[in-house]
Amino acid sequence: MAFAGVLKDAEVAAALDGCKDAGTFNHKTFFKACGMSGKSADDLKKAFLIIDQDNSGFIEEEELKLFLQTFKAGARALSDAETKEFLKAGDSDGDGKIGAEEFAAMVKQ
Repeated sequence: MAFAGVLKDAEVAAALDGCKDAGTFNHKTFFKACGMSGKSADDLKKAFLIIDQDNSGFIEEEELKLFLQTFKAGARALSDAETKEFLKAGDSDGDGKIGAEEFAAMVKQ
């Protein structure tokens, strides 16, 4: 698991189970359920780097669509509506992507 050492497997499994059906993903609920909202700035930076699959320094829409798959291979992709809502929640400067500071702020909401 990519998040081994950062998040607990059981919490990640519970968080994924809570949004396994299309239309049920909520970033605030997910971050709390997997334990990410209580993590240190250093751990959030590690998580950001895992989610930023193309190492661009930003999490773009396509990476958000596959967000759940970074936690577990075979997890579902987010719907277009879920992806757009997730991006809107994290993109505080309106540039169409989420930077590391924006990500940390979104997780801590």
